[in-house]
Amino acid sequence: MKLLNQEINVINSSSTSQSSPRATKINPTPFLSKTYDLVEEGDRHGGSNDDDRGNGNTKIVSWNAEGTGFVVWSPGEFSELMLPKYFKHNNFSSFIRQLNTYGFKKTSPKKWEFKHEKFRKGCRQMLVEITRKRSDSSVFPAFLKAANSDQAGKCNYARIEIDEKEGEENCLSLMEENKNLRREKLQLEMQIDQFKALEIKLLDCLSQYMAADQSHQNKVRRLC
Repeated sequence: MKLLNQEINVINSSSTSQSSPRATKINPTPFLSKTYDLVEEGDRHGGSNDDDRGNGNTKIVSWNAEGTGFVVWSPGEFSELMLPKYFKHNNFSSFIRQLNTYGFKKTSPKKWEFKHEKFRKGCRQMLVEITRKRSDSSVFPAFLKAANSDQAGKCNYARIEIDEKEGEENCLSLMEENKNLRREKLQLEMQIDQFKALEIKLLDCLSQYMAADQSHQNKVRRLC
């Protein structure tokens, strides 16, 4: 009887373990985790977290005032200092394209502010709910098949309009970035010209000093 009870217990424990498989932990993609860490680090440093970067605000990237998105205040410094710490590149355009594939939207024409309803300050656990957009390779065949259905045709037309709008927004973003980079390049060239002019002045002063010193030495020799 005792042996029978032991066998029953073994069977029950086996069935219980089979009926409750170990739950697998779902982690967010590395890009989302790194982007969240990047924004968190930027938000901890620098000045105040205002909507407009005023005097004294030295932040490169930070959460917006509501914590519903983040702002890249200085794309140049962001590319040079922040991106290489978390990614294997320093290309701001590539970073923007990655954001777009996960459904992030640029929300302001005046600054580099990006939002996603699941990307919020203090809500890191929501990152697992953000999924990468899937490229639909069968859009063109589906569009041909939809010719027999007015409703399906309207849906495809709306989808094409959305894709065109997103492409236009990305193009405008890249144009704005290019304009900023040109401005930064011009500023650097002006600074280089100023340094060169200063160097010439210093060399000229040094030459005059050496000539005067040589003249003084010659006079001393003649007196001796």
